[in-house]
Amino acid sequence: MRAEYDFSKSRKNPYVKQLKRPVTIRLDVSAVEYFRDLAAELGMPYQNLINLFLRDCAARKSRPTFAWTAPEGKRPAPRRA
Repeated sequence: MRAEYDFSKSRKNPYVKQLKRPVTIRLDVSAVEYFRDLAAELGMPYQNLINLFLRDCAARKSRPTFAWTAPEGKRPAPRRA
């Protein structure tokens, strides 16, 4: 190993925009189990599989659809503007 290295001709990392950001996210146990099982079948880490799935959703600009229903005997809360 050299005592000193010359970095004068170096360049910035071209992949810096593709780096991952660590986040804390709370997921249902069933969702994590689903992705863990699927990732085990595919032979990859489940966190990478979740990232690929979310990236695909973002690239396609897909939006989830929800059909909320009020529990029996309760009225939905009024919407605030």
